[in-house]
Amino acid sequence: MTPRIDPLTREVVDLIGSVVFRYHEEYDAAAGKHQLTGAQARVLGLLSLEPMPMRRIAEQLKCEPSNVTGIIDRLEIRGLVERRPDAADRRIKLAAATAAGKETYERLRSSLDFAREPLARLSTDERTALRDILRRMLGLET
Repeated sequence: MTPRIDPLTREVVDLIGSVVFRYHEEYDAAAGKHQLTGAQARVLGLLSLEPMPMRRIAEQLKCEPSNVTGIIDRLEIRGLVERRPDAADRRIKLAAATAAGKETYERLRSSLDFAREPLARLSTDERTALRDILRRMLGLET
C-alpha cells in the first residue's frame, strides 16, 4: 500500500513545482531573446563554468550525447562555443564557451527577473533560511 502524503507535504511539492515551472518558462523566454533555445542556453551555462566533454554535458542535461552534439554544432556556428582537445587526454574533445558565449550567457542570466523579484520581497534572514533548506533538501549541506 502506498503511503498517503499529508496535505502540507503535497502543498509544498505543488509550490515547488510551480516555482520550477515559472523559472523554466522565464528562462526559455530569456533564451529566445538571445536567439537560443532553452537547451542551448543550458549548455552555454554549463560551459560558462568550465569546458567539458559531450558525454558529461549529456549526463548533466539527462539526454543523449547525440543531442548534445547537435546543440554544440549550432552554438559553434554562432561563435559561442568551440571544441578543443583535452590536455589530459588528447583523444577527448572538450566543448568550451568562447568569450562571446560567456558574455551572451551572462546577459541572459542577468535578464532573469523571476527569482530576483520574488526573492527581493524576503528579508536576508528569510533568503538565508530558504537557501539552507534547499541545500539540505538537495544534500548539499556544508
